[in-house]
Amino acid sequence: MSDSLQSLLDTDRPAVVADLVGVIDAEVADQKGLSGAAVKTAYAAAQKVKPGVVSSATNLMLPDFLTALQPFWDAKPAGVAFADHLAANSDAAAEALLTVSDDQVSTAKPALAKAYNSLRGKAKGYVVAALPRVGAAIEKHAA
Repeated sequence: MSDSLQSLLDTDRPAVVADLVGVIDAEVADQKGLSGAAVKTAYAAAQKVKPGVVSSATNLMLPDFLTALQPFWDAKPAGVAFADHLAANSDAAAEALLTVSDDQVSTAKPALAKAYNSLRGKAKGYVVAALPRVGAAIEKHAA
């Protein structure tokens, strides 16, 4: 198992990006109700404005996401799945990942920034829900 998540950038980056995009797609698809419809609409709008934006953004932000997750990786007890460890530390892990996204939105195209900002108030809940899938995807490639 790798000590540094940054090694994923050299060894498996396209596969890590693809798996994380799959996590995002699955999380969006799982949304229900009115707020779920808003998420799905914003996600579709972002993809319409710039096709491939999710993959591109994930690839662009992957080094920062891995940096944000590194302290959690380092603190993961032996024998505990990274997905479970992230879930057990969901508040801090979600905040660490959202800080990366918040930093990026300041330079995003206005339409993308608007879509992100419209969901930012509920973003932490979405990120917390996604942490088990994120952890599993990262651990798959770090093993």
